[in-house]
Order: sequence, then C-alpha cells, then structure tokens
Amino acid sequence: MSSKLRVYIPATFAMLEELKETGQLAARSGWGFALTSALKNFYREGDEEEIAYVAFQEASMASLRLLAIGDEKQFPHRRVVISVDVPDSHVTPQPEMGEPVVKLDPATFSTQDLAAIHIDVAEAEQATAQAIAVIDEADLDDEDAHIVVGNALDNLMAFYDPTELPFLVELL
Repeated sequence: MSSKLRVYIPATFAMLEELKETGQLAARSGWGFALTSALKNFYREGDEEEIAYVAFQEASMASLRLLAIGDEKQFPHRRVVISVDVPDSHVTPQPEMGEPVVKLDPATFSTQDLAAIHIDVAEAEQATAQAIAVIDEADLDDEDAHIVVGNALDNLMAFYDPTELPFLVELL
C-alpha cells in the first residue's frame, strides 16, 4: 500500500463549483505544491508543519495568479487552496521549478482525495484585490509590489472540512 502526500492545489471559487458538480477536478496544468525533500532541505529550522506551510503559501500565491487571469466571476478577490491527499506514486517533485513544486499524474483528483478547503474571508478581499493588481510587478522584483502581495498572503484563509463543499458553493 502506497503512502499519501498532502498536495496544495491553487484554485478559484469556480473550480470549487466544478469539483462540487462533477466530483472531480484537474489541477491547473497538473501542478501543485507539497512538502518535498527539496523544501525540507532548503529550510534548516522549523518542523514539518511549519515547512509545509511554506508550500501552502506558494499555492495561495499561485491562486492570486489564477485570479489575475480574470476567469473568476463570482469571487474575483478571494484566494482558494484545495488540500488533497494523493498517493506518493502520483506526485513527482519539480525542484527546478521551485522547492515545493510537484507535478501530479494523473492531474485529476476527486472529492474523496479532499483533505481541506481554504478560502479567503470577505475581510481579505481588498488586500487580495490589491495583490492581484501588482502580482506581475512582484514577480519582477518590485519591492513595493512585494509588500502588497505579502500583505495579502498574511491574511489567514478560512478552513473548511471537505464535507462542507456543497454548502460552501451554495452559501457563498
């Protein structure tokens, strides 16, 4: 029996709706973020939970990038991260892309793989909107843009149990 790895999938609310409607979802381009050995080796201090949070934060920043594309209509200023537990054999670390980056094969996961859902709360929308507006500049090392993006990333995301997925889509 293979062991499982927690993978953080950057998402949008529209992707949550698709997951609810179809029972499955493909990670955008098959990418996710996880506590990889490269990430563990990069950090000299901190326990696994603290280091895994770095992978989670990378997924939340990737959610900002998805929002910057402009596909999200219902909640264009709320980050979403879907945590899934998938067999190790379905995950290939991609350290050349970044220490926590992994490729999923298959890239599709189901509601049975869900471990948690994380969504920005309403109070974080303004900071998220500001970050979306400057995410490209932050990627180009603009220091002011880094601060704006950092402010958005500092907002904690609400945690939802996988069983709450149908209610999230209906109530939000």
